[in-house]
Amino acid sequence: MNNLDWQFDAPYTQTWAIQNAHIDHYNHVNNVAYLSQLESLAWAHTNALGLRFEDYQALDSAMVIHRHELDYILPCHQGDELACSTWITACDGRLHLTRQFQFICLRRFKTVFKAKTEFVCARLSSGAPRRMPQAFKNTYCGAVIPQ
Repeated sequence: MNNLDWQFDAPYTQTWAIQNAHIDHYNHVNNVAYLSQLESLAWAHTNALGLRFEDYQALDSAMVIHRHELDYILPCHQGDELACSTWITACDGRLHLTRQFQFICLRRFKTVFKAKTEFVCARLSSGAPRRMPQAFKNTYCGAVIPQ
């Protein structure tokens, strides 16, 4: 997957095989399926960086979604396989983290979807905003890609 036209270098990538369960009444991938894939990919990347949900619980902290920007560029259909990538593109070390996504169809070698998600650090116990614990700063700020 290194020869794909990624918007940034060094993506964290997984493949997604489009199944019938992902298809909507228009006969292409449903927008909810894309959101589910974003969540799955973000968690896989977070785990690969060394943070697990158990760490979130122990720190009473989480990165919660504040805003999504979703760009549906080309439709995808059952049987398509997508290379799904993510990058951490900003982390202020206090409250905010930005993650970007790009999905490329491996049949067409074209970008079919892009997204940008802004996260805010919050307490798991109350949902109130809080400063990032040191483990979040080390992990997330350390993973920001150069642009």
